[in-house]
Amino acid sequence: MPLSQTWTVHCDGSAEPNPGRMGMGAVIVAPDGARHTLSLTSSERGCNNEAELRALLAALRSLEAAQVDALQIYSDNSVLVAQLDGHLAQPPVARLAGLFDEARALLATFSLPALKWIPRHRNGEADALARAAIGLPPKPTKMPIQGKASRRRRQR
Repeated sequence: MPLSQTWTVHCDGSAEPNPGRMGMGAVIVAPDGARHTLSLTSSERGCNNEAELRALLAALRSLEAAQVDALQIYSDNSVLVAQLDGHLAQPPVARLAGLFDEARALLATFSLPALKWIPRHRNGEADALARAAIGLPPKPTKMPIQGKASRRRRQR
């Protein structure tokens, strides 16, 4: 399938406190550039890993209903990515095992799913949606650290 037919998903979850109330956020971008967002609250209490997993599940369910074939998923949760890509040898926390099984089954319904870890600062919109779902403001953005070369130029 051509790359132009690939849908993109950025998902994130938040728990306040951790564990506590869970918010899930996702940004879904269609191949034509149309953007869809999810900002959901769970009636259950859980940890940040559960919230991240539930955010992914919500996005996958909406894409499955739209009969999407190819998707690129981005998450800043390394445990989630490693568990679902099969790179983590140890089993998930027992309480989350069923959710991971559900995510694997949903991923298998897509012909070309791909899951990739990204740094937290590249997942800000999904994080803001997850935090907004439980009434929290977005996290402040951090200023990039200037490298040594920048400091040397200023000192001259």
